[in-house]
Amino acid sequence: MKSKNQAIGIFDSGIGGLTVANAIARELPNEDFIYFGDTAHLPYGDKSADTIRYYSLRIAKFLLDQNCKMVVVACNSASTAANKVLLEFFQEGTHIVNVVDPLVDACVSLQMSKVGIIATKATIGSGVYQKQLKEKQAELDIHAQATPLFVPMIEEGFVHNNISQSIIEKYLGDEGFKDMNALLLACTHYPLIKDSIQEYIGPDINILESSEVAAKAVRSTLEKNDLLNPKSNPGDHKFYVSDLTDSFARTARHFYGEDIDLTHLPLWD
Repeated sequence: MKSKNQAIGIFDSGIGGLTVANAIARELPNEDFIYFGDTAHLPYGDKSADTIRYYSLRIAKFLLDQNCKMVVVACNSASTAANKVLLEFFQEGTHIVNVVDPLVDACVSLQMSKVGIIATKATIGSGVYQKQLKEKQAELDIHAQATPLFVPMIEEGFVHNNISQSIIEKYLGDEGFKDMNALLLACTHYPLIKDSIQEYIGPDINILESSEVAAKAVRSTLEKNDLLNPKSNPGDHKFYVSDLTDSFARTARHFYGEDIDLTHLPLWD
């Protein structure tokens, strides 16, 4: 049985999922959480589905061994490739939230006529968002486009300058995005350029991003299962990575929005 005072477990292929962790910290400031970034194996996007499933199962087991009451898959690639097997292995013993399903549900709830989706090549190529959206809203017009330069651009800190603006214009200037009502940011890196994207596409187009809707899904799941932590003091947050470099440490602050201490945990040794 899970208890209210146990931590939330969160994992990602690297440190992009820190945007999800930060959103959870803002949505649920009293909750403890343990974050694991598999920086030794990033990115998951160029790995086989079987490999992603293996990594995800091992990390989820680690989080559950730390007595986490929930596992949040803060990675689009892992959410796509491993969600089913995680449910098969662990659903009886925990609650699992991924970043794909909440974003799809949030989009469908708006009942838009046309949406754009931007993500990595792996996520767009998987077709997972297109498939799930069409299953729930068959008449929806969808334009999905891979935006592979966004991730390295963001990780190098080019988020509010001429370089980022040029790349945003290059991608979102595509004719396929014309007349869309909403844009889905289907990568955990992309919240860092949300304001710049909004400025380019205009205030009348809704932007939905995975970190915010995933955090709300976490709250909803905890409420439904009577697992919200009742304490009034701020949550305790621990951050682990499977490989630690100065670059990861610098970039972590960029993604989380404040200084954090990364602890090296060689899970694969």
